[in-house]
Amino acid sequence: MSAAIPQLPESAPFTPEQRAWLNGFFAGIFNRTAIPSVASAAPALVPLTILYGTQTGTAESLAKKAAKVAGQRGFAPAILDLGQTDATRLAAEKNVLLITSTYGDGEPPDAAKPLHTALREGPHALTGLRYSVCALGDTNYTLFCQAGKDFDAALEKHGATRIHPRADCDVDYDAPFESWLHASLAAFGSTHSSLVIGHSSLPPEPPTAPSYSKSNPYAAPVVSVRPLNAPGSAKEVNHIEFDLTAAGSALTYEAGDALGVIPRNDPALVAAVLTALGADGEEAIPTPAGELPLRRALTEHYDLGKPPAPLLEALGLSVTPSASPPPAPNSPPLDVLDALQSVPLPKHPVTYWVTLLRKLQPRLYSISSSPKAHPGHVHLTVGAVRYEHAGRTRKGVCSTFLAERALAHGTAQVFIHANKAFRPPADPAAPMIMVGPGTGIAPFRAFLEERATTQAPGKNWLFFGDQKAATDFLYREELEALQRSGVLTRLDLAFSRDQAEKIYVQHRMLAAAAELFAWLEQGAYFYVCGDATRMAKDVDAALHQVIETAGSRTPAEAAAYVQALRTAKRYQRDVY
Repeated sequence: MSAAIPQLPESAPFTPEQRAWLNGFFAGIFNRTAIPSVASAAPALVPLTILYGTQTGTAESLAKKAAKVAGQRGFAPAILDLGQTDATRLAAEKNVLLITSTYGDGEPPDAAKPLHTALREGPHALTGLRYSVCALGDTNYTLFCQAGKDFDAALEKHGATRIHPRADCDVDYDAPFESWLHASLAAFGSTHSSLVIGHSSLPPEPPTAPSYSKSNPYAAPVVSVRPLNAPGSAKEVNHIEFDLTAAGSALTYEAGDALGVIPRNDPALVAAVLTALGADGEEAIPTPAGELPLRRALTEHYDLGKPPAPLLEALGLSVTPSASPPPAPNSPPLDVLDALQSVPLPKHPVTYWVTLLRKLQPRLYSISSSPKAHPGHVHLTVGAVRYEHAGRTRKGVCSTFLAERALAHGTAQVFIHANKAFRPPADPAAPMIMVGPGTGIAPFRAFLEERATTQAPGKNWLFFGDQKAATDFLYREELEALQRSGVLTRLDLAFSRDQAEKIYVQHRMLAAAAELFAWLEQGAYFYVCGDATRMAKDVDAALHQVIETAGSRTPAEAAAYVQALRTAKRYQRDVY
């Protein structure tokens, strides 16, 4: 009597095609018949285009993760920068996942602006397109996830079909992104991962060095913290150096990348929050790192800045504070302590209040060193945020952690955040124009160090500005030495408070319009780093005016010229 041929139950976690192939496989084993071909039974892959708009690299990284998961779920994914896509190409797509960040005053990333404008101005026929949007943002900003919201609404307006609701992700985006991705792929009609039969005859791979990341940061020894402003300055900017060689970290970076720093909250603020909660700090609290005493949990794991919506709702407060300090005297709660002190606390266990807080997030800072000039070390240029409000000194959580306590603590939790969209020219002979007032000087110090170390022959022009030359000329000795050596071809300075009329970097650009345009015509790359809402907009307007006046272009022709620079990756911005 022959044994019964096993059959997979309908409830088995496989597609019908995979179940049929496996049943055929078992039949072949028992009946000695030919095993069916995997290729003949494999379902056709579903085409999927993953579009991303990124300013600092996060959306691109998530697009790559989405493509990897989609490939395991029965799709044939293709990844495209939004800058590589126009409305005509979009109309030819069938299935699209769109992942985009928002920066500045609700703006889309630079590369995404042409498509953003085209979809806004329309009309376009996108009736054959199915899509879902993942918007990346920060609830500390009023126009939270605005670029993603704009794309979502525009696609729907032009007839595309939203197959899954948009996800609006805050800075702690990992979990909502994954939830959105899996739900969207399911809505598109995904399958389970391909089944692999058999085992590898290869020996197990040897253990590798730890892979450090946002979820697994590196405890970098803090080598030095020194002020860059002279006494009497109204600002406090520090130069901070970290060692990347301890414990064989093998961390590497490139000029243009950012360093993520996971801060620790101010002990004085933690103590005040404990008092407001009526706690002694020894209460056991669940955290991402396991159960910890409340004081340590509040110091290392929970955000005590802008009060989250659940906390405000629990306290009967619904207002949202301004994102730009210093606020107005009558502004609503600025931080968790303000909120806790604003009304009598309802009777709840302390763990209840902690569960309403957000996870403490890393801060990204433009790296101000070249790894070629400082092997094994990484430098930052960080302005400490401090202001008075409602009788209390307010402090930037990470900027003052680095300024006041990081050196004494000994280490800081860090990781490298790659920014492939912000790099020195690949051609060492290409001219380079850099506009970086204040701490915007950071990546350009790295660019200049890189060019000096590699002896790149290209010309280099820096526009730098701040308040006063006597106190705020950051890296003055280094920049003047680079001038003397010929690495820094030209240095234009704008110190706004050294004369009655305020002068900024954009004014220096306009004064040098003829030469600036000549450099652009010679193939120069144009870089901007710093504040997105004011400085970067003013510099962009000045760039258009330079091209109009020195290049004898109409406003429309100047706009096309600037867009051509962006498309060629010759206009790059690291703005925030």
